[in-house]
Amino acid sequence: MNQPVPSVFDELVGQDEARRILSEAARGNGMTHAWLFTGPPGSGRSTAAVAFAAALQCADGGCGECHACRTTLAGTHPDLTRVIPEGLSLGVDQVRRLILDASRAPTSGRWQILLIEDADRLTEAAANALLKAVEEPPERTAFLLCAPSTNPAEIAVTIRSRSRVLVLRQPPPEAIADLLVARDGLDRHEAELFAAAAQGHVGRARRLATDPDARAKRHDVLRIPRRLTGLGACFTAAVELIEAAESEASGTYTEQSAAEREALETALGKGGTGKGATKAARGSAAALKELEKRQKTRDTRAQRDSLDRALVDLAAFYRDALAAGFGARVDPIHPDMADTTRAAASKLSAESLLRRIDAILACRKAIEANVRPRIAVEAMMTRLWQA
Repeated sequence: MNQPVPSVFDELVGQDEARRILSEAARGNGMTHAWLFTGPPGSGRSTAAVAFAAALQCADGGCGECHACRTTLAGTHPDLTRVIPEGLSLGVDQVRRLILDASRAPTSGRWQILLIEDADRLTEAAANALLKAVEEPPERTAFLLCAPSTNPAEIAVTIRSRSRVLVLRQPPPEAIADLLVARDGLDRHEAELFAAAAQGHVGRARRLATDPDARAKRHDVLRIPRRLTGLGACFTAAVELIEAAESEASGTYTEQSAAEREALETALGKGGTGKGATKAARGSAAALKELEKRQKTRDTRAQRDSLDRALVDLAAFYRDALAAGFGARVDPIHPDMADTTRAAASKLSAESLLRRIDAILACRKAIEANVRPRIAVEAMMTRLWQA
């Protein structure tokens, strides 16, 4: 039996059409200087962009085995600049520096590539600066942008109009389960369970498959509906949910933040002596304060992402109960909770279940609009109890 030919696109799950388009473009058919990768969370926007970058640098269009492919996929290729915004926004000064670097001729690769994940976090000024570069790109420079959608409120229409838009779909659970079996060695039953619970998010499925803490957190979230027996229980559940999200996110950037502070202090002359060192120390306060501000913003983003995953899991519980109540022929998102969701369906009306889902969606919108998470979650828990 012939073995499948390896490709940098092998990690792009359930995206056959996208693979075809990107493979052809890497070989010169339909290539353009600016691309916008969009799709729902977990659809593989960044995976597709990185794989495409590797294919562009590869003489064989993305073999996955050569030096160009391996270094690009690892993020160490000298002609690839990959930007993952750490805070809630990406400012104009940083974007201008990135554009300047991207304007250089390739040193060892075929293209100079600027890849920006979460391009929806560009400030208006940063988007305008990027637009000028996209309108008049250097000959061998490619701009790869990733964003959840092409909503004008998130991505400037002018940038979208000058880019080739590649819309990725949510991978089907079967494709994600296949990946978990092949790459992580899970048995089929576990793979299907985690693929369903991840709701089309490949990274989330892998976390559930490989991280016991992630599985424990999901279990705690799915126990919330049975715990809301009174107003006091609502506030207790809200506090625990917030604290769990903070705990999960707290260690995400600890080592990176410490390394950043140490590097900055060294650059500012920490440990030096004499008048010059004293003067530098006085001037370092503003730089350290700015670093701490950026790190705090990054930590806040991580906490909110963790909390949002929990809210999505909770909404899916009530969705499963609603489907069970109607006898709908749809696959459950939480198949391991089937008995509990059927019990909820037998006790609660369809209207009551819909009100609970609405309460969770309203909580997500409130947090997105910068309402304090604890206030939003407490209000949600109260509505879940009263609905």
